[in-house]
Amino acid sequence: MNRKKLLLITVIATLVLVFIALDGHQLLTLETLQQHQANLDQWIARHTATAIGGFVLIYIAVTALSLPGAAVLTLAGGAFFGNLHGLLAVSVASTVGASLAFLAARFLFRDTLRQRYAETVARIDRGIHKDGVFYLATLRLVPVFPFFLINLAMGLTGMKLRTYALVSWLAMMPGTFVYVNAGTQLAQIQALEDIVSVEVLGAFALLGLFPLIAKFVLGFIRQRRAYRGFHKPRQFDYNLLVIGAGSAGLVSAYIAAAVKAKVALIERDKMGGDCLNTGCVPSKALIKSARAADTLRHAHRYGLESVPVEGSFTSIMARVKRIIAEVEPHDSPERYRKLGVDCLSADARFVSPWEVEVTAGDGHRQRLTARSIIIATGGKPALPAIPGLEQMDPLTSDTLWGLEEQPDRLLIVGGGPIGCELAQAFQRLGSQVIQVQRGPRLLPREDADVAGAIRDQFIAEGVDLRLEHLPLEFVQEGNERVLYCDYQGERVRIPFDRVLVAVGRSGNTAGLGLEALGLEPAANGTVPVEEDLSVGFPNVFACGDVAGPYQFTHAAAHQAWYASVNGLFGQFKRFRADYRVMPWVTFTAPEVARVGLSETEAKAKGVAYEVTRYGIDDLDRAIAESENHGFIKVLTAPGKDKILGAVVVGARGGEILAEFTLAMKHGLGLNKILGTIHPYPTWNEAAKYAAGEWKRAHAPQAVLNLLEKLHRWRRGKGGPEQSRISQQQWSGE
Repeated sequence: MNRKKLLLITVIATLVLVFIALDGHQLLTLETLQQHQANLDQWIARHTATAIGGFVLIYIAVTALSLPGAAVLTLAGGAFFGNLHGLLAVSVASTVGASLAFLAARFLFRDTLRQRYAETVARIDRGIHKDGVFYLATLRLVPVFPFFLINLAMGLTGMKLRTYALVSWLAMMPGTFVYVNAGTQLAQIQALEDIVSVEVLGAFALLGLFPLIAKFVLGFIRQRRAYRGFHKPRQFDYNLLVIGAGSAGLVSAYIAAAVKAKVALIERDKMGGDCLNTGCVPSKALIKSARAADTLRHAHRYGLESVPVEGSFTSIMARVKRIIAEVEPHDSPERYRKLGVDCLSADARFVSPWEVEVTAGDGHRQRLTARSIIIATGGKPALPAIPGLEQMDPLTSDTLWGLEEQPDRLLIVGGGPIGCELAQAFQRLGSQVIQVQRGPRLLPREDADVAGAIRDQFIAEGVDLRLEHLPLEFVQEGNERVLYCDYQGERVRIPFDRVLVAVGRSGNTAGLGLEALGLEPAANGTVPVEEDLSVGFPNVFACGDVAGPYQFTHAAAHQAWYASVNGLFGQFKRFRADYRVMPWVTFTAPEVARVGLSETEAKAKGVAYEVTRYGIDDLDRAIAESENHGFIKVLTAPGKDKILGAVVVGARGGEILAEFTLAMKHGLGLNKILGTIHPYPTWNEAAKYAAGEWKRAHAPQAVLNLLEKLHRWRRGKGGPEQSRISQQQWSGE
């Protein structure tokens, strides 16, 4: 804690002690006020301005320090200065005092809370930014809630001071008037309860509902304004209409059909989207072939004779297509029609928030209406604006699967998860891969030690890794394709046969007619969504790659639940998408699997943490399979077993991570993992051993020292020298 905070705490504590020492709590009572009213009236009549000024300062001090007596002072304002001057003096003083308490709480505690509970504080701040005015007004209007608690609590949020002061001043006015007006009849008051009866409190409670009613009315007005210029149909063809049959669209349609809603699913290309046709499924099939090739090439690790890997690239790609065909029925129109979904092969274009025009392949058009519409059109690989790139016939993660000949020299531009997975796969299959990354490390979202482990593995396998190389231009030099890069001010020439670009993805929004709704996508093509995944209108939603912020199949499915449920039942209850526990895996060898915060992110957000590491080289199952390399790193709250984040670098990393993900989702700490029986020998024992490392580091040393002495005493033996001699005898020394 810095000196300024210590000084403020000292000042506050001193003033409170002075108040107690002077029996301030006895002075600021109704009885004392009534006893001295006549004498005070005479003095105030002669020194009115001084009296009002002194009264305001005392009131500010009492309110700012959260001392008892504010209600009595409010009565005094009416008793000594009348309704008008009393109301002005009290309202100004109470607002200033509340603002000072607000600022003091913010200065003393907000930074600490933000460091320890960054995500929670950020979530509260978003809620305060959106609806804080209404909630503050409600609390102020109902005098049942202690005002000093409101002052302190609001100071911990991100509400602006001017907003807090203005809303407090206006909302406290009705209650202030009641007390000030009662003060003009001070002699007739027997107790403070006489001022605010049950009936009056009930009236205030009804008054307190006004801000919430106003919030509802404003929301209704905003909704009407959003829909201005559009005609809402009286009847609808569907309850839910989903555009796009990738992961997000399929899950959305599935959920709607499961709750017996009438739903249509529109897809202009192949059902299953990127994941089935160009993403997860084909890439993992290719990676499996590459791992098999690596196993054959290094069979000596397992006591076998290593053999040169021979195989047809055409056969490998044919296997990939077979795998896609085997998975395809899971996402087929036939399956979804059996579930009750109307599957349409067509383009879709918005006409209104409730209506889309669909165009089939034969040109036939029709318009469909739905109470809610979900945009789930997915994403596509982004191509950077590098001169000459288009002339190189670049491959992407979408077009790669049509490749018929394996390139001898494959240039991969990009060091993210897709670039890394494909770089290692093609290197293991026999291509010479040159991987160009403009940044200083691969997998830039991961910590340096994680990225370093992948870098070392790639170099060991022969990948020509070019970090901090900025692509400048692609050039055709005779029969050779060349990329020129800038590396630390030097122009570097990199020849290649084919280039694969993997520098990120952008949302698919072209042709949707979003302009008809007045919606404009972001620069990367994604549509801006609210916390409930709505887009501009309460009944239009987006999920998956087109919505962001995550480009994962499981994230798309996660969002689809919120989009579909809010689309079907949002008039009754809306749910905000929850991303607090979002795992992901990069399927390199070793795998990189992470959930929650990394060290880099924790430092950037100012979150205090401890690090626990466990080396997978110590795991029996890993040793048995000659995969004993990698590590687990767990971030926990200081001194506690609460998991803030975990990363697994090693074989089966994705499977090991699931245990940490489950623990974080349900608030389970490392002690619970350690106390769970894990079968031996399994890869998941690594999670238990990582928890054991944390436990060992937090063992109560003082208690253990006492136990050591207790056990020595119970043996009835002497000190440690006697035990050492006994050990020497048994060991034959």
